[in-house]
Amino acid sequence: LAEIGFRVGILDADITGRSIPKMYGLHGPAVADDNGIIPVVTENGIKVMSLNLLVPNEEDPVIWRPVIANMVKQFWTDVIWGELDFLFVDMPPGTGDVPLTVFQSLPVEGIVIVSSPQDLVRMIVTKAFNMAKAMKIPVLGIVENYSYLVCPDCGKKISVFGESHIDEIAASLETEVLGKMPIDPSLASLADGGKFSEQKDTHLDAAVEKLYKLYRENPKDDEE
Repeated sequence: LAEIGFRVGILDADITGRSIPKMYGLHGPAVADDNGIIPVVTENGIKVMSLNLLVPNEEDPVIWRPVIANMVKQFWTDVIWGELDFLFVDMPPGTGDVPLTVFQSLPVEGIVIVSSPQDLVRMIVTKAFNMAKAMKIPVLGIVENYSYLVCPDCGKKISVFGESHIDEIAASLETEVLGKMPIDPSLASLADGGKFSEQKDTHLDAAVEKLYKLYRENPKDDEE
């Protein structure tokens, strides 16, 4: 979305697994002024706020639960996001405190559920779907991560975690699959090297189109 000209931000609500700054090679401390905290910007123009950009040591754990919920709220209220077309909220796996806080505190227009191919996924995806439904949050679709591995020698797709059932799961929930991400060592290398802004990915085109459609259907004033 940033590559095609949209103004994009990432709110890292995965407080205990905060990896986004490392992926983009970002380091704190983030700067604050009288108006709030100024997000750090990636090389490709994405505004990012994460706990890693605020704590003295990026590897320090966060183990006090009330801090987690309050931090997520503050990342929305106290960060100077400015004018954005899309603000992505990266949440931890599961249906715990953080998703509940996000659903209750932020004006979420839709969620994308990220899953993997294991058999256990049906229950996990269904729980996430039902939580969003109970909170009246639209589910835009599902992205399957670690979907397959492409053999570098023959080009064959290998189902490392077993055959995927994501299409039938999505159909049973009356939603759609927005992408199937392969296990790609080149993407892992960029993330590990802090150069994820250089990635060029075509596996999520359907997800981009879905978000673009949502954007067209919900135009924003410049002040919002």
